[in-house]
Amino acid sequence: MGKFKVVEKFVSINGEARCAGELACFIRFAGCNLNCSYCDTKWANEKNAPYEILSEEEIYGYIKDTNVKNVTLTGGEPLIQDNIKRLITMLSRDKSLRIEVETNGAVDLKEYYDIGDNVTFTVDYKLPKSGMEDKMCMDNFKNIQSTDTVKFVVSDYNDLLKTKEIIDRYELDKKTMVYISACFREIKNEDIVKFMIDNNMNSVRLQLQIHKYIWSPDKKGV
Repeated sequence: MGKFKVVEKFVSINGEARCAGELACFIRFAGCNLNCSYCDTKWANEKNAPYEILSEEEIYGYIKDTNVKNVTLTGGEPLIQDNIKRLITMLSRDKSLRIEVETNGAVDLKEYYDIGDNVTFTVDYKLPKSGMEDKMCMDNFKNIQSTDTVKFVVSDYNDLLKTKEIIDRYELDKKTMVYISACFREIKNEDIVKFMIDNNMNSVRLQLQIHKYIWSPDKKGV
């Protein structure tokens, strides 16, 4: 039986990616293998972060009790958790659930693509301003599935240029859904839209982090 350090579990709307605006049951795990400059959940990555130890059966039981079909596994970085594939596999057997794994782009996804068709991955590409670009697993962008999502969090014009470079190099806009999101309070959304227009970025979407507009950007449990 797997045991997992869970720092938060709650129901809210999904703030980003394909299911934005829909209800989702969030399971947030402790710890991360990156240290991004703009991380909005740094508290969950600290060694002294409060957590509870839950088994996969307890996690599944909580999810079912919520009666919510969208499940978001997040962090931290969920894919560095011991026995995480076992948990995802167990959840995937319930075909009434849609499981989204939010991953930071630094973990190879190859071994997870055999789990089930109700499991998808929202994959970050960490841009220069994050300070973590050299940690990216580039094979993910060669192997990305059409049901997945690639997300770029941009902080400045240089990040936008790198975003376009990566999209074009791996033809991501032809393979899967691609979102550009503003690093909160670092760049204006209208500047991103202008860049998209100037560069004819069809099949790429501007993403607003809805939860940060509804609640305080620092509020937990939303």
